[in-house]
Amino acid sequence: MLGYTLKRVVIAILTMLLVAVITFFLMNAVPGSPFLNEKSTPQQIANANAKYGLDKPKIVQLKNYLFGYFKGDMGVSLKMQKDTAVSKIIFGQGKFTLSIRVGVWSLILAVVVGIPLGCLAAYNRGKWVDSFLRVFTTFGVAVPGFVVAALLLIIFGVQLKWLPVLSQSLSTPSAYVMPVIALAFYPSCYIAKLTRASMLDAINQDYIRTAREKGLKTGKIIFKHALRNSLIPVVTYLGPLTAGTITGGFVVETTFGIPGLGKYFISSILARDYPIIMGTTIVLAALIIIMNLVVDVVYKVIDPRISLMKAED
Repeated sequence: MLGYTLKRVVIAILTMLLVAVITFFLMNAVPGSPFLNEKSTPQQIANANAKYGLDKPKIVQLKNYLFGYFKGDMGVSLKMQKDTAVSKIIFGQGKFTLSIRVGVWSLILAVVVGIPLGCLAAYNRGKWVDSFLRVFTTFGVAVPGFVVAALLLIIFGVQLKWLPVLSQSLSTPSAYVMPVIALAFYPSCYIAKLTRASMLDAINQDYIRTAREKGLKTGKIIFKHALRNSLIPVVTYLGPLTAGTITGGFVVETTFGIPGLGKYFISSILARDYPIIMGTTIVLAALIIIMNLVVDVVYKVIDPRISLMKAED
């Protein structure tokens, strides 16, 4: 177990380096400058580039970024909050906290709704309940998140006026409702489809047939015996899903006016604020990598028969 974990940590570090390198060259491939505006002169742009080291060769800039990260320095904002440390913007101004609060509640809602719906569909296989849930979850997977967010906003925020249109700092419980539902709608439907498919596969296994022959009821077979083994595909999906929801749904945060990390990431791209783009991308990549490592460990908890070292080989 220790050897496997160490291997994964090394792979995780190499993956983060690769993400940082690709992100760096992609954002620098776009023409223009973060200091370019209608009032700026070529001399002013050159001075700003020299001040922040953007006049140096790209490989030198990349080296400075990477060495800075190893020292805990993510650089400073070039434009949006000029000369403010990126680490302070992400972690010290509450943006990451807002994204975590929305993301965690969305993740809980997706799991609490998705897994029971999948079990219910499998339990009623071939009946109208199963047909309805399959249509509903397919619809939920197909509809983009911004459409769900816009519909919730129009119906419950503008027309019925039941919920606040702008959630902003999420100071009241009602401010969470629409952002959390909008962010959880797609993953809950996808989890339901995964649970149903894996549940139906588990039902056809030999140990389930044995349980039936012993006279166990269908409900007990599905929810007690089949559910545990059918959770492995769901857990696999929960790894990247957790990282994605914690860092915030970019569209959802923008739609509901939540000043979280996701909304700020979009603004940093539009402003070409390179250090913020790099910082938020690496934070997201780190979360995904960490959650995937956690998922591998959870596999062993769900099914002790799984050998992590053999799986690695």
